[in-house]
Amino acid sequence: MKTASEQNNPQVQWLEIGEANCEQRLDNFLIGFLKGVPKTRIYRMVRKGEVRVNKGRVEVSYKLAMGDIVRIPPVRVAEKPDDVIVQPTLKYSLENHILFEDDGFIVLNKPAGFAVHGGSGVNSGVIEALRQIRPQQKFLELVHRLDKDTSGCLLIAKKRSVLKVLHEMFRGDGIQKTYLALLAGQFKRKKQLVDVPLLKNVSQGGERMVTVSQAGKVAETLFTRLKTFEDATLVHAAPKTGRTHQIRVHAAWLGHPIVGDERYGENEVNKAFKKRGYKRLFLHAEQLRFAHPLTGVPLHFVAPLPADLQALLDHEKTL
Repeated sequence: MKTASEQNNPQVQWLEIGEANCEQRLDNFLIGFLKGVPKTRIYRMVRKGEVRVNKGRVEVSYKLAMGDIVRIPPVRVAEKPDDVIVQPTLKYSLENHILFEDDGFIVLNKPAGFAVHGGSGVNSGVIEALRQIRPQQKFLELVHRLDKDTSGCLLIAKKRSVLKVLHEMFRGDGIQKTYLALLAGQFKRKKQLVDVPLLKNVSQGGERMVTVSQAGKVAETLFTRLKTFEDATLVHAAPKTGRTHQIRVHAAWLGHPIVGDERYGENEVNKAFKKRGYKRLFLHAEQLRFAHPLTGVPLHFVAPLPADLQALLDHEKTL
């Protein structure tokens, strides 16, 4: 298949759909293929019948099937550099942090400090780096996301069919996620379910902020105390829903923000912990449990806590 940047002399193209694009919506396929072409132009081409599937007119919502032949009309695409700069340290980390891989998906122990994808001022992230490392892999897509400063289990699909099943499992209760978090202060209860709704908005500085609000969406997190230190508590945080910054906001709402959380934490607390070596958000996606999307076999993945965080914990005095 030609890339859009190779279309210097526009002419009609006939593309056969393979596994990488099977079950993808036609509009999403065209937006990805015709990079640089305005979406309004793409939708107009479909509406006018310039784009056809198996020689017939279809809607933009049409789900592509294996072997479909898509007609792409002559259209000029703005030449844009496709070079994505990926940090060598990220490539090395990814190559050495794969917890599991088969024909359908990858479970990666994502290192902290790297975004999962490029955008918002970030040239590249985990998914772009993986695509460079695996140029022969035709399909690699994030199944879910982790914050830049969060480490741990990250799922990447290698087939669109697997991506679809895993997305459905995430939307339901088919995937159980457990995080390790170090909370500021002594968390007195052994277990506590936080079920306050969360509202996503943008602050004046342009940062995405999430607040507790009755106008927000339902959000549930179960906190389980694991170990208590003099001025901190190690907990398991199991989100039952997948809202943006959910664990971080719920922890702050409890009065025990996550150590190193510069967005929802307390400045003085963070400063005190930073002096002791805590230089980043202490949040780690430790475990994933789900049935294999193709075989149904129960799976359980555990990402070990990064060495720097483990070393800090080892020096804390337990109560």
